[in-house]
Formats: sequence, C-alpha cells, structure tokens
Amino acid sequence: MSALKHTFVLGVVSMLGIHTLSAQMMARVNEEELTEWLSLERHTATDPEEDTRDTSVKTTFELRYTPIAYDSLVADWKFKYMDEAQDNFIEEYINLDTARYLEAIGTVTDAEYRRRLNNLVSPIHLPYNEVVRKYILAYTTTHRGITRRMLGESKYYFPMIERELERQGLPLELKFLSVVESALNPTAVSRMGATGLWQFMLNTGRHYGLEVSSMIDQRRDPEAATRAACAYLKELYNIYGDWTLAIASYNCGPGTVNKALQRAGSGAKTYWDIYNFLPRETRNYVPAFVALNYAYTYASEHNIQANAPTVPLVTDTIEIKQNMHLEQVASTLNIPMELLRMLNPQYKLDIIPAAVKPYPLTLPQQDVCRFIAQEKEIYAKDSVYMNNHLRKDGMLNDTTDWAHTPLPEPKYYKVKKGDTLGAIGRKYGVSVSQLLKWNKLASANRLRIGQQLKVSAP
Repeated sequence: MSALKHTFVLGVVSMLGIHTLSAQMMARVNEEELTEWLSLERHTATDPEEDTRDTSVKTTFELRYTPIAYDSLVADWKFKYMDEAQDNFIEEYINLDTARYLEAIGTVTDAEYRRRLNNLVSPIHLPYNEVVRKYILAYTTTHRGITRRMLGESKYYFPMIERELERQGLPLELKFLSVVESALNPTAVSRMGATGLWQFMLNTGRHYGLEVSSMIDQRRDPEAATRAACAYLKELYNIYGDWTLAIASYNCGPGTVNKALQRAGSGAKTYWDIYNFLPRETRNYVPAFVALNYAYTYASEHNIQANAPTVPLVTDTIEIKQNMHLEQVASTLNIPMELLRMLNPQYKLDIIPAAVKPYPLTLPQQDVCRFIAQEKEIYAKDSVYMNNHLRKDGMLNDTTDWAHTPLPEPKYYKVKKGDTLGAIGRKYGVSVSQLLKWNKLASANRLRIGQQLKVSAP
C-alpha cells in the first residue's frame, strides 16, 4: 500500500472517526487492511535515538482560512466522501455480482440452510433459493465484516427499532431493512440524496413528518426516522398485502413494483413472481434482507463475533427549550463532541434550534443527571458558543469579521514515553489528522520522547 494511500486513510479515520469509517469504508477494504490502517495509532513514543528519521512534510506553501471557510470546506468534502462511500456499500454489499461470484468454501449443506431459515418463523416469507444462498455465503464468509458490524451496532439501534415496530404492530424482522439501507449508519447519504438510517428522500421524509431544514435533518434522527419508516412500511403492506412486495416497493417505489406486476401477468402475487421484472438493485434487495436475517441469527454457528458498538448502549434524552450549541454541553460535562454528534446526528451545524419549539438531546445515561445539575451553567454559555452562529431572532449570524479576529495562542504538549497521537488527541479534544497537520508529521507511527507537539489550532 502506498504512503499516499496510508496518509489519506489515516486522515479519513481521524476526521470521520471509527464509527463513520466502519459504516462507510468497509465496502472498500477488507478486515486485514482496516486492521493495518488502524494499527498506525498503536505505535508509542520511544527514545529519540531509536528513530532518527525525518518525519516532517516538505511544503512550498501553506493555506490559511477563516473558521467559517474551514467548516464549509470540511462539510463539502465530508458530504462528497459519504456520498461515494454509501454508493460503494450498495454496490459491493447489496448489488453482489452473482453471475461472477466466486463461491466460498463452506461446510453447511443446502438442506441445513433451508432448515435453519424454516426455523425463523416469521410473517415475512424467508425462502431459501440459489440467490439467497449466495448472499448467505457472502455475509458469513467473504463479506462477514458487514455481519460483524451489524452485530455490534445492533445492540444500540435494534432495541429502539423493535420498540417502534412492536408499537405499530409490524414484524420485528423488518429491523434488518435498516442494515440493507444504510449499514446502520444514521448519517449515510446515497448518490440520489436519500439520507439516514432508513434512506429517506427529502419529499418522502417530509411527507411522513420528518423536519428537514438548514439546521436540522430528522432523516438522520434514528428514532424519528424509524417512526416514519414504520408508517411508510405499514402503508405499503396495506397496498399489497404481502411483505416481500412491501419491502421491494420501499426500495424502488410502488410505481416500479406496479409496473413489474403488470409485466409479470395476473398470476404474480409476490416479490419472487416479479423478480425478473425489477431493477437490479431491487432484485438484490430482498435476498440481502433474507440473508441478513440468517446471518444475525446464526452468526455463532459461523464463528462470527460482534464488533464493539461505537456508541453507549444506555442513553436518555433531555428536552431542550432554547437555542443551544453542542459545545455548551461538551465543555461543561467534558463529553467529547464526536460522541455528542454520534448520539445527535440530526443537528447539522451542532446547534439545537429550540427557540420556537423543544427538541431532544440524547446523552449517555450517566451524564443525564450531571446535565440537570449543571443546567444553568450550560445554558449560561450561550453567549460564548451561540453568538457566532445565531442572532437573537434565531437566524444565522454570518457578519462576524473572522478575518480580523486575532487567533488564540496555540498550546503545546511534551511527548512522554508510551504516548500515542490518538491518546494525546483525546486528551485535548482534537483528531489525529489535526495533530499530523499542525506538526507537519508524515506518519503517526512513532513519536519521540521530549518532542513538542502543537495540540491546538495555530
């Protein structure tokens, strides 16, 4: 792997976090490559004599932007990256090229696969056939990374999804659609603009009550989006009376399913009857859904272990009734901003726009009472964190003259034995990529004891 590719991947890991990477990059890399990339951070500081290599990056110029410009550039880059990565996920994990599929070596017989699926008693037909078999093989062998991640992230998302499915009287197995749609990534964005855990398009999301504005996108709110998805699936089932058709129409739209039914003839009643008349992605959609049901249930039989979940499993919500920046919470309660963003992905600019109506703030359970105890202190910081973003009328404030605002003096840290860039970054609330850039380091592999690292923006 080239040094350039290493540097790019390290930047991605640092900027988006392991949570985002595991959701969006796993279609590009296998587990060995991911382990290799992440292992860069495991190297610890050593004595200067042990490493005399010049790790500085030679540059001929340096660009400086205002904070607003940085935000805009990063947001644009991140959107384009997420867009590409979500498309890669669909292509490499859902749209498997079964015609060219290199069959993995397995010890499970067709009869055993069929018996296991038959044991998954469900109102949704979960058949075993040649197409489903290839997906089962993929998710239990060559593509087992998606199963490992599903097992880990499902500990946080599935209980919430199942509560809503049960409340609306829907089959609990529908929770696996969120895996097919987004790999359980609430910030996933498709090439067409479908967003969130359940991949709602803008108009469809708004039709089902999801608020989408410059400040908030409830398609990225796992709970709100799940309520909307359940309502949508319920309506689709009421139209077709068959869950496989409802699932297919969730992917490609009722109009496409209706055309396929017409072309298939009057005898067509289920998804499998119209399989050959559906778009390629929808032909792969239901088999992937069936195979994920199997892989989740029988993971232990295939020796597949769950990844560690990337968010706290026990959370609670606080109702916020005035404008608040997430930094007000992070700085007071000493909670990493990245964690607050992961728990509250619907707030696009890290601002809860609660001037007119209340909005929820999700926190780790152990921090809820701390928030209540320090609520006045948190709200009092609005003049520090909000004045640069909103005027008193709640509108965006973009009149600050950042170009002539003096920058704070940078902070430095002296490297000690055993330090890593990741640990130093967590201590000061910055990313590894920022530390690499500020200190003109070519690699995170090694640090030198006594080395002075810049740990805040220059």
